[in-house]
Amino acid sequence: MRLLLEIFRTALGTIRQNKMRSGLTMLGVTIGVGSVITMVSIGMGARVQVKERIEGLGTNMLFVFAGTTTSGGARTGAGSGFTLTVDDARAIARECPDVALSSYGKRETNQVIFGNQNWNTVIAGVTPEYQLIRNWPVEEGSFFDYRDMDRAATVCVLGSKVAENLFVRGEDPLGETIIIKRVPFKVIGVMSPRGALAGGGGRDQDDQIFIPYTTAEWKIIGSVLPGYVSIIYVSAVNSESIGDAEEDIKALLRQRHNIQPDQPDDFIILNLQDIAATREQMGKILTYLLGSIASVSLVVGGIGIMNIMLVSVTERTREVGIRMAVGAKQRDIMLQFLVESVVLSCMGGVIGLCVGVASTKIVSLVGDWPVLISPLVVLIAFSFAVLVGVVFGLYPANKASKLNPIEALRYE
Repeated sequence: MRLLLEIFRTALGTIRQNKMRSGLTMLGVTIGVGSVITMVSIGMGARVQVKERIEGLGTNMLFVFAGTTTSGGARTGAGSGFTLTVDDARAIARECPDVALSSYGKRETNQVIFGNQNWNTVIAGVTPEYQLIRNWPVEEGSFFDYRDMDRAATVCVLGSKVAENLFVRGEDPLGETIIIKRVPFKVIGVMSPRGALAGGGGRDQDDQIFIPYTTAEWKIIGSVLPGYVSIIYVSAVNSESIGDAEEDIKALLRQRHNIQPDQPDDFIILNLQDIAATREQMGKILTYLLGSIASVSLVVGGIGIMNIMLVSVTERTREVGIRMAVGAKQRDIMLQFLVESVVLSCMGGVIGLCVGVASTKIVSLVGDWPVLISPLVVLIAFSFAVLVGVVFGLYPANKASKLNPIEALRYE
């Protein structure tokens, strides 16, 4: 133990004697450790954000979209056909045992007016179950109910972004009247913020207005074929049954639409769990890729340490000869140079940790980019820096330990 402390003191003394060279040697490791922490933190932050956005869509949720139709031999694009009905949505809730709730709706983009303010946003006609399926609380007021549906009431619930752009900060939207397609609507609620939709082209979920489905069909959006909807929202009983729910829905809709076994579906079912799994896998690949790229800097820093240690061996050849002459063994000489290499690497690693955490915070603040600093990643990065010092210090240390004492004493 005393020998190790003495070697450590000697290593620190050698580093202090060559401050500039030692600093430049540590720079490679510092950049490497800092890069690993920053890159991996950015990758992990992106993964967490995507996961939260997907989970924010709703609990155990499935989307059923209208599919393609064929007319005169020509097939229309997905979502453009009239293949889903209100009765389909009700049948899904009634006949599929793994389905807890279903809702249906249609959407259109329109200009909304309040006083001298106006805003272009999405008008979504949905049923009261929509809020429960999406697990989306109302921040102010309340969501509409089936009494509003039955009488096609001109009431609406605003997304938080719509409320921000139509009303002056601090002004209460509840009870106010807005105009949609020359039809006055009373604001009865404001939804809590949800943010941009993951995988949805960056569309903001808060930038929409919800109105009763019957109101949308009869007074705002209209319908070429009454009773047909563009989307059905479904919530499975639990996360374990979402796959069974998807199969139940597929079988039921094929039966209701009289689709033959050799014919394709005229609807599209979107499973959020599949999307989440795909995004998670992509996020992992991104994180590993960024970490691998940053790790190259650590390897370069290790090569720098090895080169400097080889130079140090050459410069201190006579010192090595004297040490051997007074009784130092090969393992003592090897340990001396190896400790110096590890100390250099550790000092660079500590500075790199500080640089990595600081740069991650800066990226988060300046670029408004989600980051997640994991203690495990910090530990791995520092451990890798120590490993670099050991691996790249072995060759110079081994070379020093095998010097011939007589030739070393003669070295000028």
